[in-house]
Amino acid sequence: IWEAFEALKGYVDSSDPDSELPNLEHMLQTAEAIREAGHPDWMILCGLIHDMGKIMYLWGTAEDGQIGRADFPQWGLGGDTWVVGCPIPSTVVFPEYNSLNSDENISKYQTITDNTIGIYEKGCGLKNLKFAYGHDEYLYQLLKYNKTTIPTEGLAMIRYHSCYPLHQCNEYKELLEPGD
Repeated sequence: IWEAFEALKGYVDSSDPDSELPNLEHMLQTAEAIREAGHPDWMILCGLIHDMGKIMYLWGTAEDGQIGRADFPQWGLGGDTWVVGCPIPSTVVFPEYNSLNSDENISKYQTITDNTIGIYEKGCGLKNLKFAYGHDEYLYQLLKYNKTTIPTEGLAMIRYHSCYPLHQCNEYKELLEPGD
């Protein structure tokens, strides 16, 4: 864990709308704000590690479009995520690139009816949605695979924290179920 923190000390995610700080500082500030607000230890831990999936910036090759340097494009890292299989909202970070996403050309993904949005039934719930791959999903899957003891709410904080269309702009509300 400490090695990952060290690696993120100099990484600044240019697509993260929440911070222009190096990720280590951002993660420490997040954890401290949660601690100061009196939240439980598991939540402080989630704040501390919430962006640790950005460690992915170290891996890759020029051929796969991710060369292991913070100052180059990072296809799987972005500071934003969205639900795939349905229209991409204009409330994502960098919406001007939505038209470049090949999903925009799949008519089933763009269809909205009384009962469905794209490939999803209305009210199907977060657990049934698929999200664009990024640092959140990577860390969530890593924690699940390693049988973390972080509670379900904490895992949701990690997995969905960069879904700005959902938690800042009220997108996807028709897809949610009670408890989401």
